[in-house]
Amino acid sequence: MIIYAAKDYQDMSRKAANIMSAQIIMKPDAVLGLATGSTPVGMYQQLVEWYQKGDLDFSRVSSVNLDEYRGLSGDNEQSYRYFMNTNLFDHVNIDKSRTFVPNGLEEDADKACADYNAIIHSMGGVDMQLLGIGGNGHIGFNEPGDAFEKETHVVDLTESTIQANSRFFESMDEVPKQAYTMGIKNIMAARKILLVATGAAKAQALYDSLYGPITPNVPASILQLHNDLTVVADEDALSLIREEGLL
Repeated sequence: MIIYAAKDYQDMSRKAANIMSAQIIMKPDAVLGLATGSTPVGMYQQLVEWYQKGDLDFSRVSSVNLDEYRGLSGDNEQSYRYFMNTNLFDHVNIDKSRTFVPNGLEEDADKACADYNAIIHSMGGVDMQLLGIGGNGHIGFNEPGDAFEKETHVVDLTESTIQANSRFFESMDEVPKQAYTMGIKNIMAARKILLVATGAAKAQALYDSLYGPITPNVPASILQLHNDLTVVADEDALSLIREEGLL
């Protein structure tokens, strides 16, 4: 495990973008596992800027996203497909037919999950998987208590996750209650993992995940067993790790 300490969100975003861009330069046809949420937005903005300067080429890159709300279409402004288009795909020369997000409109959950697992396997696996981390240690929508051995599956979102997501919707009733997510087994199969975290609200989850016991109650703790994990986090997120003298 390598931990890079960043001064602030902007520095974290730039350092993470450096790592992701190096992957694309080293392997122009890389398969990237991508994440949504507020944490990676700055990283995506940096990648777009470098693309616009002519420093990056996405033309041979493929991608698979961690998750998608069940019941939302890709043109819904709160869907993760829409997020990826507006934050990255619309601004670079990636072939959108090779960018994959779980099908939120597939009502047959078993089919949606099997189809997505088949896509991941057909691409030969993920070269670099980007992850954020939830305040409760979740990665993707793998909530505490989920089994580590799962591949893509449907999850009932916890009350804390629904509450956290409610700020994006007009009312609580509109917040999706389920999502399709890559499982821990999919995530751990990636050749490299890049975990990004920012803010004091993530400090406990980051400490527990990287230095606490490996348990499904802290889903990200399984990352301790990955042989190529890079963490980029700002000072606030690393505060507890620093206090313990581990950095």
